Amino acid sequence: MAEKFTRATFSRSFLKSITKIKAPDEMLAEAKEQGLEKTLGVWDLIILGVGAIIGSGIFAVVGIAAAGSADGSSLGAGPALVVSMIIAAIACIFSALCYSEFATMIPVAGGAYTYTFATLGEFAAWMVGWVLMLEYAIGFIAVACAWSNHFVQFLSGFSNVLPAWLANPPAWLTNDVFTLGNLAANDASIYVPKLFGIVPVAINLPAIVIVLLMTAILVKGTKDSAKMAGLMVVIKLAVIALFVIAGAFFVTPENWTPFAPNGGAGIFAGAFLIFFAYIGFDALATAAEECKNPQKDLPIGIIGSLLITTVVYVLVALVLTGMQDTSAPVSLDFLKAPMAYCMAMTGKSWATYASYFISIGSLAGLTSVLLVLEMAATRILFAMSRDHFISQKFQQLDKKYKTPALLTWTVGLLAVVGILTLNLDVAAELCNYGTFTSFIIVCVAVLILRHTDPNRPRPFKVPFSPWIPIMGIVSCGGLMVYKSLEAGSSALLFPVWLGVGAIIYLLYGYIKNRINENRVHKEMVHMFEKQDEI
Repeated sequence: MAEKFTRATFSRSFLKSITKIKAPDEMLAEAKEQGLEKTLGVWDLIILGVGAIIGSGIFAVVGIAAAGSADGSSLGAGPALVVSMIIAAIACIFSALCYSEFATMIPVAGGAYTYTFATLGEFAAWMVGWVLMLEYAIGFIAVACAWSNHFVQFLSGFSNVLPAWLANPPAWLTNDVFTLGNLAANDASIYVPKLFGIVPVAINLPAIVIVLLMTAILVKGTKDSAKMAGLMVVIKLAVIALFVIAGAFFVTPENWTPFAPNGGAGIFAGAFLIFFAYIGFDALATAAEECKNPQKDLPIGIIGSLLITTVVYVLVALVLTGMQDTSAPVSLDFLKAPMAYCMAMTGKSWATYASYFISIGSLAGLTSVLLVLEMAATRILFAMSRDHFISQKFQQLDKKYKTPALLTWTVGLLAVVGILTLNLDVAAELCNYGTFTSFIIVCVAVLILRHTDPNRPRPFKVPFSPWIPIMGIVSCGGLMVYKSLEAGSSALLFPVWLGVGAIIYLLYGYIKNRINENRVHKEMVHMFEKQDEI
């Protein structure tokens, strides 16, 4: 009879356990037996991909990438932002090709977590899953708060129509406690309620409402979620098209010179910032189990969404830098909302209305990002529950909608707690590290599985391997090192996050997996004993 494991001790058996891989065939069998409903087609995937990628990046970050940050900590690329975008897109495509190979070969929920389990073993898989929570779960919280900021700004534009309490709500109802403290420090007129006269209170009500709404929609199924994401994608693409077409009439070619005011340093700084405007395509891999034809549709969805967004980004960059001279100091309003600012500066009477439409587009963009990020977080946790890293109760599917309803609501409610308690500036920076790490791991995993299981059918193969995966590792690793060299607490907190994850694994995940192994062993022994009796 197998030994009953109760704790992790450093030994040969311990090392063997934590490096134990999960065979792809076993993953596929589990997915077939207790998997999610297959509802997504190729257009659903492209819509979800574009919905995840085009968000706050194109509506806000593009201004900083073009002109540089207000405090001078980041150089601007100027009109060469187009080159920055292409560099960032190429860096993403290296990883996207690797994701596509895995997603077609092992079309089960979990994305990078699942691929790591098939190549690097149990402990590495847990750590990747833990890191992905930075990208998806905490990213979900940060985007919800960004949605709240845009929503409040949108309402303020109707101050002549709406009641004062709605057009300009109290700061403590629209910010987290850390942001509220910073605002109050600079403006004594801002009211900060305190619990027991000591503890400051802040409730970001719009962020909480949108989180609960997205959660309710996801519980109804990915097909309905894809329909909503499709509506949001149409709205934001229409708004972007409005800006590109209308703004083209106000382009001044002289603003495109000098093309690269800060040289190569500005171009790569812009590429670093714009890289995060592309994040989201990897979330499609987490929904592989829900695809009708993953072998064919997933590569098209992943690569297609990247190509569409690259074209959109380049068009916006050309018009934006043609309307605004980004080689000289720019207004703070340009950095916050570059497209709306450029339209307003045209001096045309209809520009105000165009700015409102752009605000609607930004809200639509953030809404679709929220939807995909929460979906990705729940699908990764669903896979981790299947592997006994978290409670098996999260495997339960809703009888009507065939979705992990309990898990989805748990993620939504934990996001509400995060909105109320986290310092979102630091949390958002940590998301970057989660993204880089997962991209690098997937590129490494492709190389490993090509060596350990070369005969496994690969409906889609990364071309020019091993060079494409190596380029993915180098490009993402280089950007990660670039970020780490910057001053900031996030570079120190990321190792802390990894350490906490390792402790949770040793105290819970490792023990649960060994208990499950013993349970399976006992069942097999019992089965053989019964066969012997017969």
